[in-house]
Amino acid sequence: MSRLSLGRHRRLLALALIPAVVVVAVVVLRTTATTSATTTTGDAATEPAGTSTGADGTTDAPPVILPGRPGEPAELRPATDVTIDPPQYNALDTWYVQMMIPHHTQAVQMAALAADRSADPGVRAFADRIRAGQTAEIAVLRQWLRDRRLPAGGHDHDTMPGMQTEQAVRELAAARGAEFDRLFVTMMTDHHQGAVEMSDRVLTGGSDVTIEELATSIAAEQAVEINRMRDLLGS
Repeated sequence: MSRLSLGRHRRLLALALIPAVVVVAVVVLRTTATTSATTTTGDAATEPAGTSTGADGTTDAPPVILPGRPGEPAELRPATDVTIDPPQYNALDTWYVQMMIPHHTQAVQMAALAADRSADPGVRAFADRIRAGQTAEIAVLRQWLRDRRLPAGGHDHDTMPGMQTEQAVRELAAARGAEFDRLFVTMMTDHHQGAVEMSDRVLTGGSDVTIEELATSIAAEQAVEINRMRDLLGS
């Protein structure tokens, strides 16, 4: 083959290969673009809304709005600057709640007897206040236990300060008129003094803020009611 024919043959071969090279290049470019898009979409799908990924690869949580003090605006703070401490309580808090529920329950049951047994409108009105107030407090105490997945109790209720015996409650239920009023005020005064004693105990050794507030309220309210019952007894 002459040199002229050989050169012409090589040029024809090069021209024939150009379409194949173009096709290969297009396929490579499309594959690269698809892989990049898939990776980006996957990253976006795994990153929660409101978060951002830092330069070091860590994910930043959305900011937290902290309410301001009275008269002051709320403040926007990074989530990493905010810590929430779990509620703290101890065995004495739990004892108080588990004991106060049956203690209050007995007071409510005794107060319910006054409606058709008491001869004194003042005693009946006082009993109604006891039923309303302590029923509401029982609901708070039960919710406190549920929130912490604690049992309702199991303690010896007869050892609770101020707790009346079953025999005494039966005698109260059998009484009528002035005799009922006398027994009711005497027994409920003793019952209230027991609740104040239990509240004072948890206030000196408990650690739960909610129980501290509730025990303070119970001690103060029942101390006031003791004085009212003494007035009723003396009238």
